[in-house]
Amino acid sequence: MNNRLYKYYPEDFGELRVDVLHMDLGFDIYDDRTNVKSLLRVRTKDEPLEKLELNCRDLEIRAVSCLQSEVSYRYRKDDAVLEINFRDVIPPHTEIAVITDTVCRPTKNILEGLYYDETPAGAPPQQITQCQQWGFQRIVPCIDDMTAKCTYRTTITADSRYTNLITNGDVLVQRTTVKPGRDRIVYDNSVTPMATYLFFLGAGTYATFKREFEYPDGRTFMLELLVPPDSDARAAEKALDILHDCVMWVYIFTGPEQFDEDKLPARQMLWDLVRRREKLKIEAKPEPGQDEELGKIREKLAGLVKTITPGYKYTGTVYREIGMQNSDFGGMENVGNTTITTNRIMPFPQITDPAFEYMIRVKVHEYYHNQNGSEVTGRSPFEIWLNEAVTVHVEEQYHAFLFGEDYQRLGRVLELLAPASGTFALDSGAASMPIIPDGFNDPNDLITAVTYVKSPEYVRMVESLIGKETFARGLDRYFKKFSHSNASTRDLIEAMEEESRVPLKEMSETWLKQTRFPVVEVSAEYDKPSRKFTFFLKQHFPIGGKPWEFPFRAALVDENGKDLAEVLERISGENAEIVIENVDMPAFLSLNRGYSFYGKLVYKTSQEELLIQVRKDSDIIGRFTAFYTLVDREKLRLLKVPNAVPSEDFVELYYRLLNDRQLLERAGGQFLTIFESVEDPGYAHHYQALYDVKQKLLKAVAWKYRSSLISAYNFFENASVSRDSSLEETARVIKSRQAKNICLGVLAALDTPDIHALIKQQFETAACTTDRLSAFAAYLNSSAPDKIEVLRAFEAESKKNLIAWEAFLSVIGNNSSVDAVELVREMERSDAFRIEQTNDQRALYGSFARNRKKSLQTEEGRALFAEILRKLAPVNEYTTVNLLNAFANIDQMEIRYHIPLVEILAGLLEELDPQKFPSVYNRIRKLLLGAPKAVEAYGIEHGKIQALQS
Repeated sequence: MNNRLYKYYPEDFGELRVDVLHMDLGFDIYDDRTNVKSLLRVRTKDEPLEKLELNCRDLEIRAVSCLQSEVSYRYRKDDAVLEINFRDVIPPHTEIAVITDTVCRPTKNILEGLYYDETPAGAPPQQITQCQQWGFQRIVPCIDDMTAKCTYRTTITADSRYTNLITNGDVLVQRTTVKPGRDRIVYDNSVTPMATYLFFLGAGTYATFKREFEYPDGRTFMLELLVPPDSDARAAEKALDILHDCVMWVYIFTGPEQFDEDKLPARQMLWDLVRRREKLKIEAKPEPGQDEELGKIREKLAGLVKTITPGYKYTGTVYREIGMQNSDFGGMENVGNTTITTNRIMPFPQITDPAFEYMIRVKVHEYYHNQNGSEVTGRSPFEIWLNEAVTVHVEEQYHAFLFGEDYQRLGRVLELLAPASGTFALDSGAASMPIIPDGFNDPNDLITAVTYVKSPEYVRMVESLIGKETFARGLDRYFKKFSHSNASTRDLIEAMEEESRVPLKEMSETWLKQTRFPVVEVSAEYDKPSRKFTFFLKQHFPIGGKPWEFPFRAALVDENGKDLAEVLERISGENAEIVIENVDMPAFLSLNRGYSFYGKLVYKTSQEELLIQVRKDSDIIGRFTAFYTLVDREKLRLLKVPNAVPSEDFVELYYRLLNDRQLLERAGGQFLTIFESVEDPGYAHHYQALYDVKQKLLKAVAWKYRSSLISAYNFFENASVSRDSSLEETARVIKSRQAKNICLGVLAALDTPDIHALIKQQFETAACTTDRLSAFAAYLNSSAPDKIEVLRAFEAESKKNLIAWEAFLSVIGNNSSVDAVELVREMERSDAFRIEQTNDQRALYGSFARNRKKSLQTEEGRALFAEILRKLAPVNEYTTVNLLNAFANIDQMEIRYHIPLVEILAGLLEELDPQKFPSVYNRIRKLLLGAPKAVEAYGIEHGKIQALQS
């Protein structure tokens, strides 16, 4: 049998036989079909052309012709190829025009190409496209390749009742009625040649909100927001404010000289003046002197902007954000038309704090793709990381600009360390793939934490090694050299090498092609007579692999938290020594500062040193990793001695940190995160026991400091009242709210009637969704006698709003109560649950899959999980593959779980057609191949799994 793990490999992506020049497209949209006429202009290269193969998936072919030659054609449906044979051979360097007339039919669950989105009541069917990465071939025959960048002229004809008919580019011919009930509009996209995956088409019914964007030099374009018709106008205006700020921030605070300290005051002044100008424009009061003040601000802005080299400047006349209710992705750039999941596109009253932060991040992320991804595009899906890594890097800069560097960086570190869905967990499990993988089954397989977290961490390490200033100039060099073209991985690395004169190729090869991450053992010695301190580093790497190269930042710190010395060294071998001369003996070591490298660090230090560090280290990541290590040791001790009680050291430390107001202002309540995990591999996958140990720790704190915790709860409740509407103030409030709900979570561990009353009071009186959901989750996991009544009432309320319903389902899937599995079953039977909706899939099924103490370690949970996977695979492969990641560590789990978990996966392999569901099928094979002990045990009892045999 075919034993390949992947459907596509790098050799499948070669040079195109033609240059793609332009597409004239005509879409005649009806409720159940769209008739598409295309004129594709291409030019042959150095070789004559006898036939042209166009990608063409699930289309009805009505006619094919060529202006320069008679043709015959063959539609190879299994290959998704329209093969066009020319009667006359087309000579080299000759332009031809291929005309096709086809029909595409939208679906509800294949969220690629043209598909149905959520339709407002009484409106014609909402239809939008998703072309990442090969959705365009589901719309029209084409050369669906990232290097096929061309210009477009697009005509849309559709039902006159649609409020919006949209695609890429600027309006060339205004919308007009061409016959009763049918309207037509024409767009021109000729400024930015566009890869096919960036194409967007939409026919929908939206409320449209607009705001002018004005650059400091006076040039303007329009910001548009397309959201459901009944959307709150104030929330929409706030969303446009947020979008305006992120677009302006990219212009003012990025670019080749963004770290020039001499120019930072001018940039900040520009930022402040723009905000003042916008305030005056929005208020628009006819007061004396207002026009004069606006004029003076504009004059000052125009002069000031000439003193800096700004970042990316948008080239279109409209930049539009479109709410998409059903999508595999949270957002997708489409050259002038960004789609963002509707539940995250604006600050609805039902939005949670994490969702609000996501909204800010996704807006700047997708906008920055106009430069990194659209103007400069990777060569193939294997370069998707190129489009994403730098974009995420800039997104994180903006998030830090608003929320603070400490808060932003700690949030990323928590994402790395999270036990079920964290990047380290995924990168070390059986499903792990390198940043540039050996192959893939579907481009969606590449949309993972490896692409969106690990690859930006690699970029951050490069920035650390060559310096921020040099990195910014190298990025500018890269953008200028490859503007309106395609770039390879080597191109970015060479641009950085040329700018920095620092060798990066060998380092990059390892990081981009090797799975997992370095685990670095650190030891140290101090020679008192010579006052010399030495670090000894030894890194562990995969058998047959190579050592990683990375920046290692560390400091020697005295008992007062003052740095005695700090070093940043490039580590390149298995072993390394770092010597610091003429230094006093430190009280503790602050290692891997700022999480300078993507990996884990092992340093056997004393409890006393860790306690000093968690209180005194000036580096927030150093403080957190010391806390993480202390808590890890405490959890492991309790796991090994089940009757043991939490130590006084831990209880006292947690209480002190919870009352460190300055710390929580910087880092938010997230600093006090306790994961249901330990680093010891022998206990790391005892999921229920780890949950129980965490609750034991929290209960010990709550018993000793109940009154103080209630006082802290009240303090943070008062602190989480907003003083104004700025994003900076919103960031402060979110941090305070995190701390308040940490207090509530600790108190909830007591599970007593008075705490039940406190939780219920917050649930009933909460002024924001985050507070309400935090209380609901705590109440659901409690023994409160009326918790099911509360659940039923909240369920009925949540069903009325799609955003609230998604959040509600997430709590249900993640709940730890004894009836957790049955509650998940109830929700999927609900008339409000729709399995074809990705928000419902991710919220209920995704949270349940990650709730491994229930989904993997209970018999009823495994039965439900198997049912979910069987039902979901034919509906949405992408979500199903993500759920399967829960099985990434079968071999590391207790032996009693090996056979039942392998049985689930083996049963799926028997049922699934590998041609229809290649991503799911091959992911299961990869997971099983990564669990040889469990598979062997299963084979002894049930026989070999045929799909794994060569």
